[in-house]
Amino acid sequence: MHIKPEIRILGIDDSSLHTEPVMIVGAMFRGGDWLDGVLRSHITKDGNDATPAIIRMVTGSKHFGQVRVLMFDGVTYAGFNVVDIDAVYKETGIGCIVIMRDCPDLEGIRAALTHLPDPDMRWEMIMRAGEIYRVVSREGEKPIYIQLCGIDLEEARYIVQLSSTHSNVPEPLRVAHLIATGIVCGESTGKA
Repeated sequence: MHIKPEIRILGIDDSSLHTEPVMIVGAMFRGGDWLDGVLRSHITKDGNDATPAIIRMVTGSKHFGQVRVLMFDGVTYAGFNVVDIDAVYKETGIGCIVIMRDCPDLEGIRAALTHLPDPDMRWEMIMRAGEIYRVVSREGEKPIYIQLCGIDLEEARYIVQLSSTHSNVPEPLRVAHLIATGIVCGESTGKA
């Protein structure tokens, strides 16, 4: 893939869990500098509808033909509503990069899933997200962790670095978080 500085990236994050259904927001960026659009959808807290909701949100958008990368803030939204990035890639044809501030505690996640319906199905989707890589997104910043589907590691690393303009979190995700929590809570909260 030839990566232009203004590659179209859709960062997707969820809002606070204060409401049911939980809002998810997509921030459409050109590289890490220019916000081109905002998308939204809703999913169920601890449900199993995140994957189809994201696929509909992406493919139903006027931006669909321009999006080259989807970025996710982890693979669990609205509590433990797991996004199957393999299914998202197969349905959209768009490479996926999962971003995590810290390396996930997989044992703790697996234990938490036992309190929900279909824990084995949720665990399988989490495992399908693949290997976890440590990446330096910005010089002098704390490393982040990524998972991939439909894109190779070097391309993903370059896109993460290109779009991390204001922090170690890529701008499409940082802004999606700010918008989602600001709408639901009246003011953005937490780390973006």
